[in-house]
Amino acid sequence: MNEKLNINQWAEEDRPREKLMQHGPAALSNAELLAILIGSGNAEETAVGLMRKVLDDCHNRLSELGKYTVDDLCRYKGIGPAKAVTILAASELGKRRREEEPSERKRITSSQDVYAFFHPLMCDLPVEECWILLLNQAAKVIDAVKISQGGLASTQVDVRCILREAILKRATSMILCHNHPSGNTRPSSDDDRLTHALLEAGRTMNIRLLDHVVVSDGGYYSYGDEGRL
Repeated sequence: MNEKLNINQWAEEDRPREKLMQHGPAALSNAELLAILIGSGNAEETAVGLMRKVLDDCHNRLSELGKYTVDDLCRYKGIGPAKAVTILAASELGKRRREEEPSERKRITSSQDVYAFFHPLMCDLPVEECWILLLNQAAKVIDAVKISQGGLASTQVDVRCILREAILKRATSMILCHNHPSGNTRPSSDDDRLTHALLEAGRTMNIRLLDHVVVSDGGYYSYGDEGRL
């Protein structure tokens, strides 16, 4: 008589949790994803095998699975109310995600757009912060990342950290922005050096620095508008 392998004895690439961590969720089948949710199967079947059986009865359609009730799922050996509720909750989340309208990414076309984006974040700050705005090919915002926070007079910025964020987010261009709590928007010599260093480093990585904007509560300074890039 063949003994059923415990999940810890499976080949590592066949374990759904490990497979997800190694290859990402897209690499898993529907049964494997559902198996992660229920955690265990029954004496005869693994969690993956049990969920394959459930999906077979749904013609492998998640939309059909979403129509099941707790009682329907509890008919399967190894699925109790707690597991059934978990499956149905996941189904409902998937449904709500489909119904959501896709959020429109903000498009940045000018220094005024940059100021409007960052002013609410920076207008009341007592210390300097430096942020990088990462953009895609269409100049739409991928992400805004705080790079550093410093004292009243300055903030230490590592160009490597900025490029790392840009590369990880697959940005094609970027905009640097920091605040001057003093209210004086004129850039300092340190601001000039940082701008030049990031401009050159970005060229090496084919990531364009579109602007460096210095923000205060009353206005801003744009290296791009001043023709300094």
